[in-house]
Amino acid sequence: MLLFMNPTVKEIAAGVAILLFGMIMLEEGFHSFVSGPLQVLLKKSTDKLYKSIGLGFLSTAILQSSSLISVILISFISAGLLELRAGIGIIFGSNIGTTATTWLVSTLGLKIDIAGLAMPMLAFGIVLVLQKPKKLKGIGQILAGLGFFFMGIYFMKNGFDVYKDNINLADFAIPGVLGLLVYTFIGVLITMILQSSSATMALILTALAVGQITYTNSLALSIGANVGTTITAIIGSLGSNTSGKRLAGAHFIFNIVTGLIALVFIGYLGQLVDIISEWVGIAQSNYTFKLSVFHSIFNVLGVIIMIPLINPLINILHRVFKSTDEEDIIEQPQFLDENALAYPQTALLALRNETKRLFEKAAFTIIPHGMNIHRTDLFGEEKIKEVVKKSRKEIEVNIEELYLRKIKTIYSKIIEFTTLAQSRSSVSPELTKQFAQIKLASRNIVEAIKALEEIRKNMNVHLFSENMHIRHEYDLLRQKISKILRELYLLQKSPEPTLHLKNLKKLKSKAEKSDILLDGTLDQLIKESKIPSSVVSSLVNDSHIVALISKKLIEAGELIYISQDTMDLTEVNP
Repeated sequence: MLLFMNPTVKEIAAGVAILLFGMIMLEEGFHSFVSGPLQVLLKKSTDKLYKSIGLGFLSTAILQSSSLISVILISFISAGLLELRAGIGIIFGSNIGTTATTWLVSTLGLKIDIAGLAMPMLAFGIVLVLQKPKKLKGIGQILAGLGFFFMGIYFMKNGFDVYKDNINLADFAIPGVLGLLVYTFIGVLITMILQSSSATMALILTALAVGQITYTNSLALSIGANVGTTITAIIGSLGSNTSGKRLAGAHFIFNIVTGLIALVFIGYLGQLVDIISEWVGIAQSNYTFKLSVFHSIFNVLGVIIMIPLINPLINILHRVFKSTDEEDIIEQPQFLDENALAYPQTALLALRNETKRLFEKAAFTIIPHGMNIHRTDLFGEEKIKEVVKKSRKEIEVNIEELYLRKIKTIYSKIIEFTTLAQSRSSVSPELTKQFAQIKLASRNIVEAIKALEEIRKNMNVHLFSENMHIRHEYDLLRQKISKILRELYLLQKSPEPTLHLKNLKKLKSKAEKSDILLDGTLDQLIKESKIPSSVVSSLVNDSHIVALISKKLIEAGELIYISQDTMDLTEVNP
């Protein structure tokens, strides 16, 4: 407790907290662009390893901050915009990109002060966060996240300034292997304190100029500075999901391995630096340029060595950082085997099985949780009215994320597989119709999920409303969907589905005729002042959307379960 009474410690702790908050805002901001143009751009820019490395090099060379690139990457990975392999490639390129900063410092003595942009980023970011359009809000969260990130760095650097002036490298002048290890550790420590490998390099160059350290010691310091840059990424990953932690781990492992290789072969690398320096006309006493050459060599060498080890590295990261909630798993199709494309009938059977799986994943898991109703209650014996009434606790679920991880890929593969099945051989009109039904059922499933996502916010708000009439109306909306889900569940379980089909037809008819705007319910509520005017438009819109969800679910269920019984498989074998 006494430690935290120290103002320096408090400032450093505040910096860490602000930096982590910035990381959370960054991740939230990037979530707004999932499945949009940004994802398409990133996918095209990172679909090959050389593209990922090139992107990392260019972005770091332009922004002059590998730490910034690392934390943005962690946000991308956490938001599902990038795969781990692509992120590792960008990290590789980013490390090479840091050499551009070293050359810039050594030649021009310049460094862009990105931290100076913190306040403008925060100002513009907060203004945009308050806007209603999702994309503008997302841009605002990204800007504010970067602003908080740089402000966190600022506080951390200010806190460590107390120690910076007391660093005298001459105090640690140790010859031999022990000296290399000590100076490497000092390089890590100084970079962690200064939060800038470039600042560490400036300190090294100053020490060299006045003869405080030897050239060999300066090389060890630069290796430590390179390893020290991972500290910011590790801190930033603390607030991220498993995928973000894996990327930070990859960054750490890469820099550690690169640093160890450079240390082991530092004598040979030093000789190589001398040869290259002499070849390009760099004076033997020009330590600034020679350090830049060394920095470039060991970073490029590290990338060359690590490229063949990417797959083992990914396997290690998956074992070390295990996901307990499957947050990083993208669901893949189970039945869409390429062999099934040999005949239209086998392809159709595979598609029906996959579409059924997709439907049950959406209707029996995602949608109930989206309405804050547990599956065990919904599909039990208790009356729907009682189930809905007691389901007052909000279930923490991100429908958009679940859609991206559990639905989107399977849906895309179903559409692609259907197209391939229809194009590979002659297909009868009847089979063409059934392929079309598969596409329609899949689309209905997706549209039902998207529609629920649209009204979930209002549902959650009015679930706890003090106005009993508002609660009642939103409970009725949940009941309508719940009744349909239960009938669909019983339909796929029952050997005799006739009764459930009749019930579904009745529910479908009710859904089509149900309109709170026209049936007098809304008029009565308004006349008797039972609900405020601020809720009227939400209730009208949400009632319409629930009718749409009901219709989509029933139509999808009919196409999947009813059509399956009439499917002709007599021509599976040629």
